Amino acid sequence: MELKSAAFQDGEKIPARHTCDGQDISPGLSWDRVPEKAWSFALVVDDPDAPSGTFSHWVIFNIPADRRELPEAVPSQAQLPSDARQGKNDFGQIGYGGPCPPPGSPHHYRFSLYALDQPLELMAGATRKQVLNAISGHILARAQLVGIYQR
Repeated sequence: MELKSAAFQDGEKIPARHTCDGQDISPGLSWDRVPEKAWSFALVVDDPDAPSGTFSHWVIFNIPADRRELPEAVPSQAQLPSDARQGKNDFGQIGYGGPCPPPGSPHHYRFSLYALDQPLELMAGATRKQVLNAISGHILARAQLVGIYQR
């Protein structure tokens, strides 16, 4: 699979509008080359450079298999009209929480998309750890997009 964003290229700077320094809205994402047997998708966005360890910025799962994109500014609600569910980020909120690193060196934000062979039996509000545990053994393909942000 390949994961892309119109907002930034892999390895490039995430625009401020998608961070706590701007509108703090999720970037639009699209993907292709999906395995035929994919039943659903899960997306995890995290920052492995956070001072306290990997920090979760967005968890969304049970994205229907016929979807090939998430629009910009996905609403911060637990259950989306598509039946996708959003988890709790490490800000303690449901939905997307953009990059907000401390001043200093650049942080790398990993947007990891997983094609799964089944939907997840998790409630909205699940954590990154719960989603990663639930997808273990069910990943058909994975794509990653990395954005960089520095303050």
